Formats: sequence, structure tokens, C-alpha cells
Amino acid sequence: MKTVPTSPPAVHGSPATDERLEKLRERQGVPDSKRRTAKQTTNNWSRWLHVYTSMISFVIVIFFGLTGITLNHPTWTFGSEVVRSDISGQLPESVLNADGDVEFLMVSEFLREAEGVKGEVNGFDTEGTEGSITYKSPGYSAQVVFDTESGTYDLATEQQGWLAVMNELHKGRDANSPWRWTIDIAGAILVIVGVSGLVIQFVMRKRRTKALISVAVGGLISVALAGWALL
Repeated sequence: MKTVPTSPPAVHGSPATDERLEKLRERQGVPDSKRRTAKQTTNNWSRWLHVYTSMISFVIVIFFGLTGITLNHPTWTFGSEVVRSDISGQLPESVLNADGDVEFLMVSEFLREAEGVKGEVNGFDTEGTEGSITYKSPGYSAQVVFDTESGTYDLATEQQGWLAVMNELHKGRDANSPWRWTIDIAGAILVIVGVSGLVIQFVMRKRRTKALISVAVGGLISVALAGWALL
């Protein structure tokens, strides 16, 4: 009669043996179920953040990347030109008081409606019988000088080309509060994209060493280039 071999019965070691086996598994880098679950959770969340923040910030990254290049080459215009204009006119009597005081808000609103002035008020002042208001926005500036007695004014405007406007938006210069908030949010999103990408690499054991080396080399090169630029 042929004997069919059977598997040996499972032998359960003592608690001390199980503890030694667990320590051996840890030294060999074999995670237990809890560590595996935490690692997988971290990896999943990092991937989720990385993918969706990358998609949300796709246009922002392209915009700041391209305008970063054009900012580094101020002579590039791509056909965009500066348009300047000088206009003279008469302010309505309602914006000028008999005692010589100026209603700057009313003057400003009149110029916005009548002459198409835009941007935020950058400054206003009076000196003798002469008043002035300046306006600024990305790629645009205007200054009006008027006589507080006669109401005559001279308005000078300068509208830069589309490329200069894009560069000004990149820098946030003369931008309004919503755009400045946009820059802050964009910066925060880019930080999340970068950090989540690093976490993904560090969680994966096979890529961790290469990732650390790449980060170190990239950081050293960046610091070296920055130091070179300051010489």
C-alpha cells in the first residue's frame, strides 16, 4: 500500500520564540500588518494629493514657468508694444469746492467713467492750486494733474504690451488683493505638490535611496548656483 506524505503539523513556538521572530522580521525590513497599513495609507493619501493638486495647479505651473523665462529675458517682446496717450479735459464743477478743497473720490470716479482710467489709486496730493492722482495696475499706469481752481486736467496713460502684463502678474506688482491671494494659494499648492511627491518616493523602499540622493544633489546644485549668483 502506497503511503501518501502529509504536511507536518504546524508547530507554534513559545512567546519568546515569536518575539525573536518578530525582531528578525523588523531587522529584515518586513513590516507587520499595522505598519503595512499605515504605510499604504500614507502612500495612498500622498498619491491622491499629488495627482489632484497637480491637476488643479497645471495652468498655474505653466503660467509661472513661462513668465519666469520671459522675466529672465526682458528684451523679449514678441511684438507687444507700449501705448502712451496724453489727454486734456475739463472737470465738472461738482468735484471742485469753492474753498479750494478737492473731492478726490469724485475726481477719480469721473476720470474712470469719462476717460476709462483703471487700476488702483497709488497716490493723490495737492500742492498750491495743483492736484494729482496716480493709478497703477499690472502693465498699466496713469497720472492726472489738474487745476483746483479752473478744473482743467492733463491725463497721461501708459499701457504696456501683453507680455509685460503677464510678467507684472508673475511678480504681483500693482495687483489687487484677489490676485495676490491667488499667488499665495498657487505657492501653497506647489509646495503640496513637491512635498507629496517626495513622500511617495520615500514610502517606496526601492526608490528611497535614489530619491534621497536626488534631493541632496538637487539641493546642493541649487545652493551652489544661488551662491554663485551672489558673487
